[in-house]
Amino acid sequence: MAERDANETYTIREELPDPETFAGLRAAADLPARSPEGLERGLPNSLYGVVALYEPTGEIVGMGRIVGDDGTVYHICDMAVHPDHQRQGLGTQVMEALEGYIEETAPPDAYVNLIADVEGFYEDFGYEEVGPASQGMYRRTE
Repeated sequence: MAERDANETYTIREELPDPETFAGLRAAADLPARSPEGLERGLPNSLYGVVALYEPTGEIVGMGRIVGDDGTVYHICDMAVHPDHQRQGLGTQVMEALEGYIEETAPPDAYVNLIADVEGFYEDFGYEEVGPASQGMYRRTE
């Protein structure tokens, strides 16, 4: 797996966290929970993922991944940085790694989307709101 220095304290790695770490990081970042079954089934089906590792402890403190069909649709999701490690540029470095994967692998005219939960962050990477041409929608299973 590729690895690069985020700075002296953090490393960005191309890998996915295990389900327990994934769930814990989502909870710490105040993101909605995912079921254990969903994590066990879903994480291995990711197209690409990166984690931010806090070197002094080896703890995963940030993550992001891409899901989709690896041809026409790419969905950036599960972007999270633990609150104790925010404001270190980790979200930007995770996003840059995800964008790098898309730039290297996506064919022309692929659709790349995400659900933004941080205002102003994704716009710096060229993302735009879909409205009024389209509406973002969702539903959750029970």
